[in-house]
Amino acid sequence: MSIEQSKTENSNSVYQDPTDPALPGTGFQLDLSKAALVVIDPQVDFLSPEGVAWPLVGKSVTENGVVDHLGQLFEAAKTAGIAVAISPHYYYPCDHTWSHGGPLEKAMHAIGMFDRKSPLDLTGFENSGADFMPQFKPFILDGRTIICSPHKVYGPQTNDLTLQLRKQGVSQVILAGMAANLCVESHLRDLVEQGFEVVVVRDATAAPQIPEGDGYLAALVNYRFIASALWTTEQVLQKLRG
Repeated sequence: MSIEQSKTENSNSVYQDPTDPALPGTGFQLDLSKAALVVIDPQVDFLSPEGVAWPLVGKSVTENGVVDHLGQLFEAAKTAGIAVAISPHYYYPCDHTWSHGGPLEKAMHAIGMFDRKSPLDLTGFENSGADFMPQFKPFILDGRTIICSPHKVYGPQTNDLTLQLRKQGVSQVILAGMAANLCVESHLRDLVEQGFEVVVVRDATAAPQIPEGDGYLAALVNYRFIASALWTTEQVLQKLRG
């Protein structure tokens, strides 16, 4: 039976041309008056060869040009005048006393990822793995960027990101940062559940690659199902500049 015959005989069913994407577009339109750029974990441990996670994520970060793309997004968002928020990841000594955790939590604690001496002590923080990437600091430390309290595992349920966005009148989020299949996906899922429209910037994120699989490719599949849109950095820049 031909495709056209099948289409005719099943006129009451939803027909999908096999040459089209399996999922439809959402019709999402970016409205700068209610949009914010949210960047997850723009920190040395993830994004620099000096970071402790680089052996796991470095290849993906490099292939996607994540550091350059995040810099472009920061600059364009500031020029466009939209809100910018950072959801960072910090671990304090008390966090290392947790009685249980998943495999990655155990690994992060073991390698000292995102470690700080305390919430109130910045001794040794500057240029450490927990610090922001140096090229992002002019954007993040400009006195206008929202620097949220740290999330502790993957999602924003443990920090004040949602509150901060609501207080700014934000209902649309441009989401980027690290890591694609972990904190970024967890932020995406929670923000969607909270009623936000979320665009993920597909080449401004990256993920661990391990023998069991590529976290970045796994994340892309879920982004396609969940996000309002999945755009490249260039597509976002066009919207912010237009």
